[in-house]
Amino acid sequence: MPLEAGLLEILACPACHAPLRDATSADEPELICTGKDCGLAYPVRDGIPVLLVDEARRPA
Repeated sequence: MPLEAGLLEILACPACHAPLRDATSADEPELICTGKDCGLAYPVRDGIPVLLVDEARRPA
């Protein structure tokens, strides 16, 4: 389930404060940091973004 546009506008990466983009086309929905040096991927579980750096996946 995609996140509401209004919610996505106010969410930011907790590590670098860059905007997040919705990546719902993946097998597991996640929010990807748009920061050039960061790029962390935060999981979305049951429609709720888990914005914890410890839970984020590092870029490949």
